[in-house]
Amino acid sequence: MVPTPGMEAHVDVHALRTFVEVARQQGFTRASETLHVTQPAISKAVKALEEELGTPLLHRERRRVRLTEAGRVVLERAQGILDALRGIEEEVVEVAALRRGRLRLGMPPIVGVTFFPPVLAEFHQAYPGVLLELREEGSHHIESLVMDRELDVGAVVLPTDEKAFGTLPFVRDELRAVLHADHPLARRPQVALRDLAGTPFVLYRPEFALHGHILEACRRAGFRPTVVSESSHWDFIVAMVAANIGVALLPSTICRQLDPRQVRSVPMTAPLIPWNVALIWRKDRQLPPATRAWLELAQRRLVEPGKAAGGRSPRPR
Repeated sequence: MVPTPGMEAHVDVHALRTFVEVARQQGFTRASETLHVTQPAISKAVKALEEELGTPLLHRERRRVRLTEAGRVVLERAQGILDALRGIEEEVVEVAALRRGRLRLGMPPIVGVTFFPPVLAEFHQAYPGVLLELREEGSHHIESLVMDRELDVGAVVLPTDEKAFGTLPFVRDELRAVLHADHPLARRPQVALRDLAGTPFVLYRPEFALHGHILEACRRAGFRPTVVSESSHWDFIVAMVAANIGVALLPSTICRQLDPRQVRSVPMTAPLIPWNVALIWRKDRQLPPATRAWLELAQRRLVEPGKAAGGRSPRPR
């Protein structure tokens, strides 16, 4: 039966490969030898293809076969299809072996500059064929980009939606008060958040998780801070403090890098404000090989050293 308009032929790739080999060898016997398949199986596959397409593809003669007009069309198209499939298979193998691929990674600037450069360098050295696409965004935007599949993995300040995301926590830290060296509280061994109520605040912009965390902590402490400046970059925030514009709350990890001649960082108490960071990815997504390789490297370089030093960095969840 010849397929009529509106009818679809469901062609088996194995049958196409068999037909192409029969055409190349000009016979079923030689095709069975090259394919290491019995001659009846070869004949059955070609016959099934002819029935599916609704027309003979071969003139069967005693010692050899010849292509029909339809057979010549199918052979030309089949060779193109099989070449394309071989290309797909080769590319998949390359991606699986991480000779090719792409890793789309998002991070807040404070996290990226502090933790990722050596790990990114090691990843690139191990997998030079994998394209790295890096985006600096606030935690809230990174969560949206991972959820929308525009990023494969992102670094965010916890908490996050652990029903939607797998997580690999790798930083557990707390905020410290960063004050101008001449501020009356700069010499104290520690300060309570309520002590800062009379000092203007320099904050991260609202799309960064720290913005909301700090405002909520101030609300619970019984005051609403005066915000004089907002930025996306911690070094600009520190520069504002050094210019005696206001106070900032930054992670201890960052405070260790500050120049004590310009600003002082003082431990916080009542309350302690955590700054915990994790890599996140969609739980319902099959992770690409490059993403799995990145998470494995992050586990070894970011998580396990902290555990060895007595830290409390847990495994992925």
